[in-house]
Amino acid sequence: MLFGRRFKNEIQLPVKPVEKWVYTTCGYCSTGCSIEVGVNQAGKAVTARGVADADVNRGKLCLKGIYEYEVFESENRGTTPLLRKDRPDLFTETTWDEALNRTASEIGRIQALYGRDSFAIVSTGQIYTEEFYTLGKLARGVIRTNNYDGNTTLCMASAVSGYKRSFGSDGPPGCYDDFEHTGCLLAIGSNLPEQHPIIYYRLKEAYDRRRFPIIVVDPRVTMFAQMADIHLPIKPGTDLVLLNAMAHVILEEGLADQDYIKFHTNGFEAFGSLVAQYSPEMAEKVCGISAKMIRKVARIYGDAGAAMTIWTMGINQSTHGSDGVVAINNLNLITGNIGKPGGTSLSITGQCNAMGTREFSSCSGLPGYRLLENAEDRAFTSQFWGVEAHHFPEKRGLTETDIFPAIERGEIKGLWLIGTNPMTSMPDSTKIRKILNQLEFLVVQDAYANVETVESAHVYLPAALWGEKTGVFTNTERRVNVVRKVVEPPGDAKPDLWIFIELAKRFDRAKGMTFAESPAEVFDEMRSVSKGRLCDYSGMSYEKIEKNRGIQWPCNEQNINGSQRIYADGVFQFPDGKAKLIPLPFVENYEMPDEDYPFWLNTGRLVEHWHTRTKTGKIGNLNKFSPTPFMEINPKTAKKLGIQAMEFVRVISRRSSAIVLAQLTERVSEDAIFIPMHYYNCVNRLVKGELDPYSRQPAYKQSTVRIDKLMDQDEAEKSLLELRSY
Repeated sequence: MLFGRRFKNEIQLPVKPVEKWVYTTCGYCSTGCSIEVGVNQAGKAVTARGVADADVNRGKLCLKGIYEYEVFESENRGTTPLLRKDRPDLFTETTWDEALNRTASEIGRIQALYGRDSFAIVSTGQIYTEEFYTLGKLARGVIRTNNYDGNTTLCMASAVSGYKRSFGSDGPPGCYDDFEHTGCLLAIGSNLPEQHPIIYYRLKEAYDRRRFPIIVVDPRVTMFAQMADIHLPIKPGTDLVLLNAMAHVILEEGLADQDYIKFHTNGFEAFGSLVAQYSPEMAEKVCGISAKMIRKVARIYGDAGAAMTIWTMGINQSTHGSDGVVAINNLNLITGNIGKPGGTSLSITGQCNAMGTREFSSCSGLPGYRLLENAEDRAFTSQFWGVEAHHFPEKRGLTETDIFPAIERGEIKGLWLIGTNPMTSMPDSTKIRKILNQLEFLVVQDAYANVETVESAHVYLPAALWGEKTGVFTNTERRVNVVRKVVEPPGDAKPDLWIFIELAKRFDRAKGMTFAESPAEVFDEMRSVSKGRLCDYSGMSYEKIEKNRGIQWPCNEQNINGSQRIYADGVFQFPDGKAKLIPLPFVENYEMPDEDYPFWLNTGRLVEHWHTRTKTGKIGNLNKFSPTPFMEINPKTAKKLGIQAMEFVRVISRRSSAIVLAQLTERVSEDAIFIPMHYYNCVNRLVKGELDPYSRQPAYKQSTVRIDKLMDQDEAEKSLLELRSY
């Protein structure tokens, strides 16, 4: 018998007849994988494959990408608009004209009665950039509410805030190619193998060719921590202390790049004075990592020549997430590791087009990274759109996490939800249904008619899904890639772009404006509005993007094929061109374990699921791996509590409770548990809604719980089903 890798049987997908292959870009995470979807003679998608010459994924796909084509045939797709008419407890099928007329009428009525900011809009990170741009034009130029945000506030707001505070603008400086050149990788609160598998493959390929130190900072022994050279099992919420202590060592031992600090940064004196207080010995008492180990990792990082830091939600979803990002930027700035091969501060973005909403949606500003606070930016956009500048507010309004409390207080009376599901994704989610039911008018625009928020809606608008329309996404490394239309949307579902344009036509305020009606025309407008900006699209076209398998901005006359990195010249987006070193004192302002709630609650993703499972929960080849909510608990802790593997238990926080299956594993410490974020009526019932003061992002990873053993397992399973139903 033959053994070994050479003779292993390969996994083979069943061969299906394919009439044509359609190029597109994955619609799940922010990696931005190029996909070809196979379509048969009947016009149905039947298979998918990675694109071999695409630099991002090089032919590879994760589980979600392999089976993404199955979303086209998934259950509960919305196929016709729905309206509550005579009976408030009953939806009636209606026409698009009636649904959009009702929506426009209710927006107008509410704004006339209560003021223009009494109507709010919360969008997503998963529609196309052309749609984000058009929605921003509608929200800012026509509806004119300042209470307009995207659900990216729940995942990437701290990264955005941190980049702006340090560099003067949003925009990740580096790229995946930096793995090929780095001398040290520091990963904080990021579990690449499960969160972004293809980025992990890129890293692993580089690591296998050229070994360099990988340091993973995470309270949990994740898959990433297991492969790392050094794992730092930090106390939850204390990343800032560790980063300040590393900066302390780098400055103390002469490992800083003094020339870079002198010529490209401001604020060094105040920053140096602050980190001088954060000795490794002091930090050890707070973050639980030994002083000796802190010195070791700081020296590795400082001596690397080129060093990069990556992070995901473990940094962002914190009461000081923005400070954590700034602290990472500080570390990279003092070592000169910004804008050079292998040296970067790279946030690993969440959703497939979270970058697109940051660039063009006008949620936090105006298109092309323009600021509402800047009079010149307001004047340019008003002239470009054909609206009067005084209609733009001089600062952004409420974020998503502030919009829902404003509804509860009665300040907001109407809400439009677009491709987002706050009844599962928002913290303290038991309150969200009550808050939504307070609204005088709620319109839900989604591809699925059974999303939980529809139960509270007055109007439901069925939207086309990824691959049922054409547009572009921007990935983690600023790479713009095209999503071609693969199949037709079901029934009378419409592209989001069509919905936005048709709704705009129903407002008198839109009569002086022009709304481009095709994705290509909108893209041309985006090219114009971004010309000369950091996120410059002016040198791109759909054909050029597809030929290159994606192009990284800025792409213009000076960079005709795009730019791998930004800030390579050391010039930042502040008026003087210098980055800011910002002193960051640590404040302990989150829940701590006590006698009543003795366990840290950690949350995160599974490789087989995506966000609230609206899509992956309907795909059998994905859902079969984790169909039921569960928690990871240390075997020693389970033994003390009398809990057996695969028993149902009740997890209780100061907010609410949830029933989950117990999975025994030493991946978590004895004083902590881990619950995946994806399940309705589960983990977000437990977490606290405390917000970062800069980004307004929730602290999903800084809550505490207790665990109750359930004696009647059959009753527990019944209760779990009741909690999951609506």
